[in-house]
Amino acid sequence: MKRLGSGTVALAALLGAALAAGCSGGDHPSHPGAAGAGGRAAAGAAPQAGPAGALVSYAEQLKRRQAQRVALAKKWGLAEVPLVAPAPPAEKPEITSREGFEVDDGEDLPQVFTTVPTDQRIVFLTIDDGAEKDPELIRMMDELKIPYTAFLSDYLASEDYGYFAAMQKKGVTLNNHTLTHPYLPGLSYAEQKKEICDQQDRIEKHFGKRPVLFRPPYGNYNRDTLVVAKSCGIKAVPLWAEEAFPDHMDWREWDRDLHPGDIVLTHFQGPAQWKGTMADMVRNVMKVITEKGYAVARLEDYV
Repeated sequence: MKRLGSGTVALAALLGAALAAGCSGGDHPSHPGAAGAGGRAAAGAAPQAGPAGALVSYAEQLKRRQAQRVALAKKWGLAEVPLVAPAPPAEKPEITSREGFEVDDGEDLPQVFTTVPTDQRIVFLTIDDGAEKDPELIRMMDELKIPYTAFLSDYLASEDYGYFAAMQKKGVTLNNHTLTHPYLPGLSYAEQKKEICDQQDRIEKHFGKRPVLFRPPYGNYNRDTLVVAKSCGIKAVPLWAEEAFPDHMDWREWDRDLHPGDIVLTHFQGPAQWKGTMADMVRNVMKVITEKGYAVARLEDYV
């Protein structure tokens, strides 16, 4: 069987939902604007009135919307149109620490995980540090409607708070990645508290909202890290299952594949740090995600 393009599949799914909605209302003799005997429209009825007309209008809107998505994918050089993530759950899933990532007596501490529990074919894109401040990234992700979550280190973000404020206005959540990006297990409790809690204060001061998500630099932490994080408002510690670069992917798991709910890491970097721009990285990671039949969802809707 010939494989349909992702844009065709997405439109077909949306039209299917529209058809189901239209059929649920149904034409019935007692329904205003319903078909009369023999299936003919009632005399004087406006063309496309009632559920059938609404369905046609909705289908046309979906076609226009899909055409826009195709055009934007082409504009930004994506290999395929990104798949649309399903609606988030009414209740967020229960998050527990990944096996082997726990700390002693850590049941009441922020949980450390690399994958969010879900059966949906979705992944989450997260971007760390803050070295590269490419305005093209903000435009690209906003136009393509690809959600992502940022984890900022102040020593880099402070070079241009305005850049990240512009990102926040587009709906991006700005989270804690410490003040100076140190190896936390090598620090005392007091030193860790300064790195984590002072960064909470900085983000609240400059962006108006105190983070609830924290990512330790290099993915390294100990029990003190989690105790400190909890003390200044952190609720969860998402790590990652994959890392994206402009020219390749790094995989945590042996099967070198995506899994429902995986968290994908990348960085605010550019030609000075790797072989390509932020836009090149997005093109590469979205090619992998879309070809494997996954959509990008918003992490904060699940955690």
